Amino acid sequence: MKIMDRDEVRQDLELVRTLNLPESCIAAGYVRNLVWDVLHGYDQVTPLNDIDVIYYDSADISEERDKLLTIRLNTIDRKNCWSVKNQARMHLRNKVEPYESTKDAMSCWPETATAVGLYLDEEDRVQFISPYGLDDLFQLKIRQSPRYMDTTYFIKRVTEKQWLARWPKLTLIEV
Repeated sequence: MKIMDRDEVRQDLELVRTLNLPESCIAAGYVRNLVWDVLHGYDQVTPLNDIDVIYYDSADISEERDKLLTIRLNTIDRKNCWSVKNQARMHLRNKVEPYESTKDAMSCWPETATAVGLYLDEEDRVQFISPYGLDDLFQLKIRQSPRYMDTTYFIKRVTEKQWLARWPKLTLIEV
């Protein structure tokens, strides 16, 4: 997929791979914004608030580990917006049953198009983790994830982030 073969994306994926984290990927707005920008023909990428690196390791769910990994990435790469989160502990923050994997945790995110992650496999190929597939992302659809129950927050997110104004080809699929 040509979108994901950009030099900067590949460098970011290579950097994350050096962490050797289980089930790790770069996810959420990093992927979503990149794809939507390309599909809208934008020359400049939409600035990111953060670069979400997620992984799943139930053997060590300490928040301290994530903080140290975040500092490490931000020290190596001067974008200074990396954010590392072990999905094996995020159920505590979200007050739900424990997640079983990175993919399971992503299935509970607000939008299907945001629940997409990228990683490099052993043969340097870009791979996806996407519990709902890639159709909504590439068909420019904003749809609430089936496992995300707070419709009010979903709509608030879409409105506050001004996605429909930023990317006018998007279609909001009402619940």
